[in-house]
Amino acid sequence: MTNEENKKEEVETKEEEKKGKEEKKEETKKEETKEKEETKEKIEEKKEEVKEEVKDKVKKEIKEIKVPSKFKSLVKEIEEMSVLDLAELVKLLEEKFGVSATPQIIASGPVGGVAQEGAAEEKSTFSIVLTAVGDKKIQVIKTIRDITKKGLKESKDLADAITSEPQVIKENAKKEEAEEIKKLFEEAGAKVELK
Repeated sequence: MTNEENKKEEVETKEEEKKGKEEKKEETKKEETKEKEETKEKIEEKKEEVKEEVKDKVKKEIKEIKVPSKFKSLVKEIEEMSVLDLAELVKLLEEKFGVSATPQIIASGPVGGVAQEGAAEEKSTFSIVLTAVGDKKIQVIKTIRDITKKGLKESKDLADAITSEPQVIKENAKKEEAEEIKKLFEEAGAKVELK
Protein backbone atom coordinates (compact mmCIF):
# COMPACT_ATOMS: atom_id res chain seq x y z
CA MET A 1 0.00 0.00 0.00
CA THR A 2 1.12 3.43 -0.83
CA ASN A 3 0.95 6.52 1.29
CA GLU A 4 -1.89 7.84 -0.80
CA GLU A 5 -3.90 4.67 -0.30
CA ASN A 6 -3.18 4.82 3.45
CA LYS A 7 -4.26 8.43 3.62
CA LYS A 8 -7.35 7.66 1.57
CA GLU A 9 -8.18 4.77 3.87
CA GLU A 10 -7.65 6.95 6.96
CA VAL A 11 -9.92 9.66 5.54
CA GLU A 12 -12.60 7.08 4.74
CA THR A 13 -12.28 5.61 8.25
CA LYS A 14 -12.58 9.06 9.82
CA GLU A 15 -15.62 9.85 7.65
CA GLU A 16 -17.23 6.54 8.66
CA GLU A 17 -16.50 7.27 12.34
CA LYS A 18 -17.94 10.76 11.92
CA LYS A 19 -21.07 9.34 10.26
CA GLY A 20 -21.37 6.78 13.05
CA LYS A 21 -21.12 9.49 15.70
CA GLU A 22 -23.73 11.62 13.91
CA GLU A 23 -26.06 8.64 13.62
CA LYS A 24 -25.60 7.89 17.32
CA LYS A 25 -26.36 11.54 18.16
CA GLU A 26 -29.51 11.41 16.04
CA GLU A 27 -30.57 8.14 17.65
CA THR A 28 -29.91 9.60 21.12
CA LYS A 29 -31.93 12.71 20.24
CA LYS A 30 -34.77 10.55 18.92
CA GLU A 31 -34.72 8.45 22.09
CA GLU A 32 -34.69 11.56 24.30
CA THR A 33 -37.56 13.08 22.32
CA LYS A 34 -39.47 9.81 22.56
CA GLU A 35 -38.86 9.64 26.34
CA LYS A 36 -40.00 13.25 26.75
CA GLU A 37 -43.18 12.54 24.77
CA GLU A 38 -43.85 9.41 26.82
CA THR A 39 -43.30 11.38 30.03
CA LYS A 40 -45.70 14.09 28.85
CA GLU A 41 -48.28 11.44 27.98
CA LYS A 42 -47.87 9.84 31.42
CA ILE A 43 -48.28 13.24 33.09
CA GLU A 44 -51.41 13.95 31.05
CA GLU A 45 -52.82 10.52 31.89
CA LYS A 46 -52.10 11.12 35.60
CA LYS A 47 -53.80 14.54 35.40
CA GLU A 48 -56.87 12.93 33.83
CA GLU A 49 -56.92 10.26 36.54
CA VAL A 50 -56.72 12.90 39.26
CA LYS A 51 -59.49 14.93 37.59
CA GLU A 52 -61.69 11.87 37.45
CA GLU A 53 -60.97 11.06 41.11
CA VAL A 54 -61.86 14.60 42.14
CA LYS A 55 -65.06 14.48 40.06
CA ASP A 56 -66.01 11.18 41.70
CA LYS A 57 -65.36 12.57 45.19
CA VAL A 58 -67.42 15.68 44.47
CA LYS A 59 -70.27 13.57 43.12
CA LYS A 60 -70.21 11.44 46.26
CA GLU A 61 -70.22 14.51 48.48
CA ILE A 62 -73.17 16.10 46.70
CA LYS A 63 -76.29 14.75 48.31
CA GLU A 64 -78.97 13.47 46.09
CA ILE A 65 -82.15 15.12 47.28
CA LYS A 66 -85.36 13.40 46.34
CA VAL A 67 -87.96 15.99 45.46
CA PRO A 68 -91.57 14.88 45.98
CA SER A 69 -93.55 14.91 42.75
CA LYS A 70 -95.87 17.66 44.01
CA PHE A 71 -92.88 20.06 44.28
CA LYS A 72 -90.94 19.05 41.14
CA SER A 73 -92.28 21.83 38.91
CA LEU A 74 -91.71 24.43 41.63
CA VAL A 75 -88.13 23.25 42.28
CA LYS A 76 -87.43 23.25 38.54
CA GLU A 77 -88.65 26.86 38.24
CA ILE A 78 -86.48 27.90 41.20
CA GLU A 79 -83.42 26.19 39.68
CA GLU A 80 -83.86 28.21 36.50
CA MET A 81 -84.11 31.59 38.32
CA SER A 82 -81.28 34.09 38.45
CA VAL A 83 -79.63 34.97 41.75
CA LEU A 84 -81.31 38.39 41.77
CA ASP A 85 -84.73 36.84 41.20
CA LEU A 86 -84.10 34.34 44.00
CA ALA A 87 -83.09 37.12 46.40
CA GLU A 88 -86.25 39.02 45.50
CA LEU A 89 -88.35 35.88 46.02
CA VAL A 90 -86.79 35.28 49.45
CA LYS A 91 -87.55 38.86 50.52
CA LEU A 92 -91.10 38.55 49.24
CA LEU A 93 -91.64 35.30 51.18
CA GLU A 94 -90.15 36.83 54.33
CA GLU A 95 -92.52 39.79 54.10
CA LYS A 96 -95.55 37.73 53.11
CA PHE A 97 -95.22 35.17 55.90
CA GLY A 98 -93.39 37.26 58.50
CA VAL A 99 -90.41 34.92 58.67
CA SER A 100 -86.67 35.32 58.19
CA ALA A 101 -84.33 33.15 56.12
CA THR A 102 -81.45 33.88 58.48
CA PRO A 103 -80.88 31.13 61.04
CA GLN A 104 -81.93 32.00 64.57
CA ILE A 105 -79.46 31.13 67.31
CA ILE A 106 -80.75 30.52 70.79
CA ALA A 107 -78.15 31.11 73.47
CA SER A 108 -78.22 29.01 76.61
CA GLY A 109 -76.40 29.30 79.90
CA PRO A 110 -74.11 26.73 81.50
CA VAL A 111 -75.67 23.32 82.07
CA GLY A 112 -76.33 22.09 85.65
CA GLY A 113 -73.58 22.65 88.20
CA VAL A 114 -70.78 23.24 85.67
CA ALA A 115 -68.49 26.00 86.90
CA GLN A 116 -68.00 29.04 84.71
CA GLU A 117 -64.59 28.10 83.34
CA GLY A 118 -64.87 30.60 80.51
CA ALA A 119 -65.42 33.49 82.92
CA ALA A 120 -61.68 33.92 83.36
CA GLU A 121 -61.11 33.73 79.62
CA GLU A 122 -61.74 36.75 77.44
CA LYS A 123 -64.98 36.62 75.49
CA SER A 124 -64.40 36.11 71.76
CA THR A 125 -67.91 36.50 70.31
CA PHE A 126 -70.51 39.14 71.03
CA SER A 127 -74.13 39.98 70.35
CA ILE A 128 -74.68 43.53 69.14
CA VAL A 129 -77.73 44.98 70.92
CA LEU A 130 -79.19 48.30 69.76
CA THR A 131 -80.68 50.10 72.77
CA ALA A 132 -81.62 53.50 71.30
CA VAL A 133 -81.91 54.93 67.78
CA GLY A 134 -81.05 58.57 68.47
CA ASP A 135 -81.66 61.62 66.25
CA LYS A 136 -80.43 60.20 62.93
CA LYS A 137 -83.05 57.48 62.48
CA ILE A 138 -82.64 57.22 58.69
CA GLN A 139 -78.88 56.72 59.04
CA VAL A 140 -79.48 54.06 61.70
CA ILE A 141 -81.98 52.26 59.43
CA LYS A 142 -79.42 52.28 56.59
CA THR A 143 -76.79 50.86 58.94
CA ILE A 144 -79.20 48.13 60.13
CA ARG A 145 -79.95 47.25 56.52
CA ASP A 146 -76.23 47.07 55.61
CA ILE A 147 -75.35 44.85 58.56
CA THR A 148 -78.35 42.52 58.61
CA LYS A 149 -78.81 42.39 54.82
CA LYS A 150 -82.53 42.79 55.41
CA GLY A 151 -84.83 44.86 53.29
CA LEU A 152 -85.70 48.48 53.98
CA LYS A 153 -89.07 47.64 55.58
CA GLU A 154 -87.59 45.03 57.94
CA SER A 155 -84.79 47.42 58.90
CA LYS A 156 -87.28 50.21 59.61
CA ASP A 157 -89.48 47.84 61.66
CA LEU A 158 -86.44 46.78 63.67
CA ALA A 159 -85.50 50.42 64.32
CA ASP A 160 -89.09 51.17 65.41
CA ALA A 161 -89.10 48.14 67.74
CA ILE A 162 -86.10 49.56 69.62
CA THR A 163 -88.35 52.21 71.17
CA SER A 164 -90.15 49.48 73.15
CA GLU A 165 -87.18 47.21 73.92
CA PRO A 166 -83.53 46.74 72.87
CA GLN A 167 -83.06 44.63 69.72
CA VAL A 168 -80.30 42.18 68.85
CA ILE A 169 -78.84 43.26 65.52
CA LYS A 170 -76.23 40.51 65.14
CA GLU A 171 -75.22 37.48 67.19
CA ASN A 172 -71.90 35.66 67.49
CA ALA A 173 -69.85 38.46 65.95
CA LYS A 174 -66.10 38.30 66.52
CA LYS A 175 -64.67 40.97 68.79
CA GLU A 176 -63.17 43.10 65.98
CA GLU A 177 -66.34 42.90 63.88
CA ALA A 178 -68.55 43.72 66.89
CA GLU A 179 -66.48 46.79 67.75
CA GLU A 180 -66.57 47.94 64.13
CA ILE A 181 -70.36 47.56 63.98
CA LYS A 182 -70.71 49.38 67.31
CA LYS A 183 -68.64 52.25 65.92
CA LEU A 184 -70.85 52.45 62.80
CA PHE A 185 -74.00 52.70 64.91
CA GLU A 186 -72.48 55.27 67.25
CA GLU A 187 -71.48 57.39 64.24
CA ALA A 188 -75.13 57.19 63.15
CA GLY A 189 -76.19 58.46 66.58
CA ALA A 190 -77.48 55.19 68.03
CA LYS A 191 -76.64 53.58 71.36
CA VAL A 192 -75.23 50.06 71.25
CA GLU A 193 -74.21 47.44 73.77
CA LEU A 194 -71.99 44.41 73.19
CA LYS A 195 -73.13 41.39 75.18
